[in-house]
Amino acid sequence: MVAPSHVTTGAHPHQPRRWTARTTGSHSVKYSPHLHTHVVISNKAKTVLDGKWRSLDGRPMHAAVVALSELHEAVFADHMTRTFGVSWEAREMGRDRNPAWTITGVPEELVAEFSTRAHHIDAEKNRLIDEYVSQHGRQPSNATILKLRAQATLATRAEKQVRSLADLTAEWRSRATKTLGRDATTWAREVSDNDKPLLLRADDVPLDVIGELGRSVVEVVGEKRSTWRRWNLMAEASRQTMGWRFATMQDREAIVAMVADASEFVSLRLTPPEFAASPVMFRRPDGTSVFRPKSSTVFTSESQLAAEDRLLERAANLTGPTVPLATVEKITRRPDADGRMLGDDQADALTRIAVSGRMLDVLVGPAGAGKTTAMNALRRAWEAEHGSGSVVGLAPSAVAAQVLADDLGIETENTAKWWQNHLIHGTTFEARQLVIIDEASLAGALSLDRITHLAHEAGAKVLLVGDYAQLQSVDAGGAFAMIARDRADTPELVDVHRFTHTWEKTASLELRHGRTHAIDTYLTHQRITDGDAEAMTDAAYNAWRADRDAGLISVLIAETHDDVTALNGRARADLILNKTLHPDREVELRDGTAAGVGDTIITRLNKRELRTLAGRDWVRNGDLWTVTAVGDDGTLTIARDYGTGATVRDDGTIRARRRGRRFGGGIVLPASYVAEHVDLGYAVTAYRAQGITTDTAHVLVEPTSTRETFYVAMTRGRHANHAYVTLDRADDHAQPHPGNDPHATARSVLYGVLQHSGAERSAHETIVAEQEQWGSIAQLAAEYETIAAAAQHDRWATLVRGSGLTDEQAESAIESEAFGPLTAGLRRAEANHHDIDALLPRLVAARGFGDADDIAAVLHYRVERATARPAGSGRTRKPPRLIAGLIPQAHGVIDTEMRTALDERESLIEHRADAVLEVALTESAPWTTALGTSPTDRRRAAAWRKSARVVAAYRDRYRITDDAPLGAPPESAAQKIDAARARAALDKVRQLVADESRQAEAGLLAVRRTQHGPGRNI
Repeated sequence: MVAPSHVTTGAHPHQPRRWTARTTGSHSVKYSPHLHTHVVISNKAKTVLDGKWRSLDGRPMHAAVVALSELHEAVFADHMTRTFGVSWEAREMGRDRNPAWTITGVPEELVAEFSTRAHHIDAEKNRLIDEYVSQHGRQPSNATILKLRAQATLATRAEKQVRSLADLTAEWRSRATKTLGRDATTWAREVSDNDKPLLLRADDVPLDVIGELGRSVVEVVGEKRSTWRRWNLMAEASRQTMGWRFATMQDREAIVAMVADASEFVSLRLTPPEFAASPVMFRRPDGTSVFRPKSSTVFTSESQLAAEDRLLERAANLTGPTVPLATVEKITRRPDADGRMLGDDQADALTRIAVSGRMLDVLVGPAGAGKTTAMNALRRAWEAEHGSGSVVGLAPSAVAAQVLADDLGIETENTAKWWQNHLIHGTTFEARQLVIIDEASLAGALSLDRITHLAHEAGAKVLLVGDYAQLQSVDAGGAFAMIARDRADTPELVDVHRFTHTWEKTASLELRHGRTHAIDTYLTHQRITDGDAEAMTDAAYNAWRADRDAGLISVLIAETHDDVTALNGRARADLILNKTLHPDREVELRDGTAAGVGDTIITRLNKRELRTLAGRDWVRNGDLWTVTAVGDDGTLTIARDYGTGATVRDDGTIRARRRGRRFGGGIVLPASYVAEHVDLGYAVTAYRAQGITTDTAHVLVEPTSTRETFYVAMTRGRHANHAYVTLDRADDHAQPHPGNDPHATARSVLYGVLQHSGAERSAHETIVAEQEQWGSIAQLAAEYETIAAAAQHDRWATLVRGSGLTDEQAESAIESEAFGPLTAGLRRAEANHHDIDALLPRLVAARGFGDADDIAAVLHYRVERATARPAGSGRTRKPPRLIAGLIPQAHGVIDTEMRTALDERESLIEHRADAVLEVALTESAPWTTALGTSPTDRRRAAAWRKSARVVAAYRDRYRITDDAPLGAPPESAAQKIDAARARAALDKVRQLVADESRQAEAGLLAVRRTQHGPGRNI
């Protein structure tokens, strides 16, 4: 596949960020509900853009959070160095985390001491110990102290206390002195007693260094992402320049911006140029259109596009090894070792894979669809033809690789380790092998490219197994979905087997596709609870504890690592207090929690040298274990945890819950590993939960959750999956200014979650998506209406001033936020042939405005009611002047530049409507079945197509993806008007098809009558 011609390289001048929250000078910046972004317009036109203020980059603030955070850290470090003379050093924070920069000489013990939550717990624990001593006259035992700490964990809350700065400073100095073992003030003087720092100015950094940094930034970002925006480049530029100290904030900002510019220059631009020119008033000083948010341009690299091209070529290559159909049918018609027969979809999928001859094949299946069963049957068929050992397994993680090995009984490895073995030991594939890569949606494109290249050279077939609707790779991802969607015959499992309840099988598939009516299904079956964050945390936790106490395997899933840590601490404290756990000593873990005998922990780093005595099991990232002993030196002895329901008997043995595996012996984790790479494992994130199956799942849902995390979390439990929806948290992807929404409900929050896909697209899919976004009727119509409102502003203002209102009333209406909707209503009325010059004065005179808070809003209401139907009646009624049957044309625009901009967009909208309909008909999109077949009569056919394109335009304008032709019921007033027009067009289409059918039947009847003669009963 060749990239479109608009994919180009090129740098863009850096524009400093500006922020505003009010009218400034002769221009205003407003959020446009049409464009979902801002536009800069003159004060004369400002009222059209009803909405909320945003940053001048035009994107929600959360899109820039990481970049701004990285820049803030660097600016703060500069300020500290200039003020106190301290130096800085990078400290590793563990796997998959960026290094943290800290002041040189500050020990980790001091950082831990000033962890607020830990301090509160320790203070409460010490109070409880003192109380114990006063009551019993002796010090508590170690076991009692652990119980008191658990009690303190549950009792403490981070409540704020108002204290003087002097008191706080004295307390801080005392705590620091105790931790350091020396006077804190003297220590601080020594830490800041450094040579005068070298402070850089922006012009001290050579341009060739800037260019080299730009290439380095793209290389690093390209390993993690298949596509990126300027914010991603700026974040990495801040990281790579963090070791430099600058004289001023402006110097640092300038260098970060220049590095980002250099990075853009060596990147490939995927966002297309403007499809239509914008008037001068809608252009920034650098000439770019305000209709394109700054920093919204999407980039990729040549290497990423090339890797994806190679993957697509291998997926189309039909020279790979196969299995005869007769061999496959023998396997598919027999039960497996457990007596299970393959379902029809499983048998069909593995047959197509076995005989396809594709060098790179895929198997797609939703959660619980039986991918493992299908893979097992495929393994048996492949080995029957190509011999034992002809199937090998890979997976992106060591845990997934081990699960694959257990399920299929084959040799497996994680992809990173396999590639390392290839580089060091020359490990490779053999001819006619089948290489199964499980959880392939979690594999990066570059990694898949390398591995499939070696398989292709060896003559082996690669099968990618996964689900593109589940969580994606943390590296440059999107490749699995790209390959699966590139084919029309992708093998896909459709029958879900996991769930006890039939309704949940259907509902889970609806969640997978983001169909919002699934929310009502879960609500009907009482699987969704909503409330504030604290209440929902309590509800989820208590339900999880109840299931666990009932002997069920249950998982507690939270969105953030902070929530997971808090829930883990709470779970452990409860288990100690109810005497499920009996630790007599404990070891502090990475996140500040602690673990003792009987605790469930999760390991976070692959460590192959840490093995059982038999050598069969080793420590993997993401594995769950049970602690069986705690050493005096901080070591932990652990044994395999067989599910979240595993418990420890009084004699120290494990009551295993996981089927098919036995106690595998103990492993000793060194104290250093425990301190850096171990967490409690009672609660997990959705990423950790993917791939596991439990009896029940309890899911804390934030408004910022994505469709993929919600789908994965809500499909873990066989018997039940419950969602606890937080209503009082910020919803970044639904509101321009996130904050508490008093009208939020579980339905509204989950609707936003299902509409918010977090899956990364491949570079190839992004090219198409960018073309679709910027060339859509949604975008073009928003631009048209915004330009029309500005171009016609003076006309509408003159009309209002001459409508009979007092001067004060007229100016109040023009300055109102409702003036924009009013002018849109007037434009629609004019498109429906109403005489608005006569209409508005009549509406003003009809009734006074003495009790009106907003005259423009009242006028808008009156205009909408008076113009609900087109002007005229019967034969005198003229068709409305609408673009693509939906958007009212703007008339009376005299300005040449504005008129040209409007005409260009009108033409693009008309062509887009034709194209959307043509593609839908060609691909037989499900919604087109409602259109019937185009009539053969030329006149009817033309009318059929004209009406059908209105439906297509409506779908494109409101981004409808449902199979129903008009999608979900409209919510906004504007959409309701368009929905009525689209519904009328759909009715006309059906009427035309019915008329054609009746005419055909009448013609057939006439022919028969002619054949049989008059008077005969036909």
